[in-house]
Amino acid sequence: MRAMLTSVSVLALFATPAFAQAGSNNPPVEYSVDLSNRVHHEAKITVTYSGLGDEPITFRMSRSSPGRYAVHEFAKNVYSVSAADADGNPLSITRTDPYSWTVAGHGDTVSLTYTLYADHGDGTYSQVDPSHAHFNMPSAFMWADGYDDRPLRVTFEDFDPSWKIATQLPSAPGETATFTAPNLQYFMDSPTELSNFMLREWQVTSGGHNYTIRLAIHHLGTEEEADRFAEMAKKVVAAQYEIWGQAAPYDYGVYTFIADYLPWIDGDGMEHRNSTIIAMPRGLAQANYAQIGTLSHEFFHSWNVERLRPTELEPFDFTKANPTPSLWFAEGFTQYYGPVALRRSGVWDMNQFVRNLGGTLNYVINAPGRTYAGPAEMSLRAPFVDAATAIDTVNPNIFTSYYPYGAVIALALDLEIRGKYPGKTLDGYMRHMWAEHGSVDRAYTIDDLQKGLGEYLNDAAFADDFFAKSIHGNALPDFTPLLAQAGFELRRSGADSAYIGNAQFNDDGGAVTVSSSPAPGTPLYDAGLDTSDVILTIDGKAITSKADLGSILRAHKPGDTLAITYRERDVERETRLTIGSDPSIEIVAYEDIGKTPTAEQLAFRNAWIGSDAAE
Repeated sequence: MRAMLTSVSVLALFATPAFAQAGSNNPPVEYSVDLSNRVHHEAKITVTYSGLGDEPITFRMSRSSPGRYAVHEFAKNVYSVSAADADGNPLSITRTDPYSWTVAGHGDTVSLTYTLYADHGDGTYSQVDPSHAHFNMPSAFMWADGYDDRPLRVTFEDFDPSWKIATQLPSAPGETATFTAPNLQYFMDSPTELSNFMLREWQVTSGGHNYTIRLAIHHLGTEEEADRFAEMAKKVVAAQYEIWGQAAPYDYGVYTFIADYLPWIDGDGMEHRNSTIIAMPRGLAQANYAQIGTLSHEFFHSWNVERLRPTELEPFDFTKANPTPSLWFAEGFTQYYGPVALRRSGVWDMNQFVRNLGGTLNYVINAPGRTYAGPAEMSLRAPFVDAATAIDTVNPNIFTSYYPYGAVIALALDLEIRGKYPGKTLDGYMRHMWAEHGSVDRAYTIDDLQKGLGEYLNDAAFADDFFAKSIHGNALPDFTPLLAQAGFELRRSGADSAYIGNAQFNDDGGAVTVSSSPAPGTPLYDAGLDTSDVILTIDGKAITSKADLGSILRAHKPGDTLAITYRERDVERETRLTIGSDPSIEIVAYEDIGKTPTAEQLAFRNAWIGSDAAE
């Protein structure tokens, strides 16, 4: 159904009484957000706590955000902080660290006012400008220690009258720009967008409950582009309901996609309990609707990670990084199912799915980081890599992202289960974990994931072995026979091509410099070259550009050994470089390489990812 809003409107439903009354014996925390200076990317925010005792009250700015696993120093964008009592009299503020502001001698009420600078629009930060006000709450809103269970109200003021408001927060009765939250955790998990977005919504029924799905698209494109994207989204939503067997129980009966596709936004996707931020600097048509991939991934999170949740993330601690050894499941399995849902829904054809799957498998199998640790250990490295920043150089070869790593684990498990356990699938395992943990909001440990797999398969020995080898260890199964079950061939895509490694090169200034660390075991690494080394000659020929380097490689074959001279900092060196064979792999359908899949293989394929013929 298409529903366009023409006045200041709200994408939220009124709270159900049981959820709304949490902490209602205390006066609510009141936020006001003045957007009158949006042209300079500033929001003036006041937060008021009342019903206080005599103890000092400490206000804090978060250092982390739901959906992120590293520290983000949001306090750096806060300034002009002042405090006042109920009569507007100024109060003194004491600071002993960069993240907090303490007020003593305050009486019953304290109002803290500050200016927020916000000009980085994505799922983690906030952006305020004449086109929109885009808030990730932990990056924008201070909170006070010890009052987490109090209900909250937030009112937006002095914004463009053409703007509408998209949020998972329920609106206050009779208000158009005031919203409520039952507690701090829910408020901080509720991103909010104010802009002149295009709205599409539709109704779904699941488990006897009616839900509204809403898609708020802030972009520079047309109504027709929004319509097309919404139709794709409907198919993805329906496919994911099939995977889980039911909708996630949205707290207020609504799920909201907040989509920003603008040149001044940063690409991102960030899941929340009943909503998600999805952003890309390209428009829908410009990107050929590639944004649907992020939408599919983030929507899957409304089950996996928002309700089926690792114990380390529950409750979320806003003062530090929140690591968990289960990101290979929380993020990686979501990374697997996003494309699966696109394929099963018919939004992607089989070739798109196979290309994507092949690229993921190629990355993980050939990633040097996998030799150092398995997916559980890689998950614990999240605080160092999840948009974290550091000025010292980090070895890029010791980490394999838990997103594709987990997706490959999911692929292996799905194909193994389908092949060994008739009638069982990875979908069934996900539904089992949902019943045991997600639908009852009981956080899981990594041991619960292992136990649940054994329970679902009625084979604890398989689960124990799989986790020991492929979760805590770094082993992967042989994917060739697993993919052959579905009539797909796994093959080398460049076995005859000359290969010197995975390093990147820069040819600015008439010299070719190694600009990234070669992976262990690759020809460049074995020859002794590393980052910042300048290649001077190969096989006696001067190398002054990447084109020169490419010509040399095309003129030789794997196994050839060539003389190479290079400059390592201030020393010129000479060594031997043995050309290798490109290890890249790809997945191809039997039909595309002159093979005919059997009826059994086609049945396996169709049960797994659906059939093009059925669309």
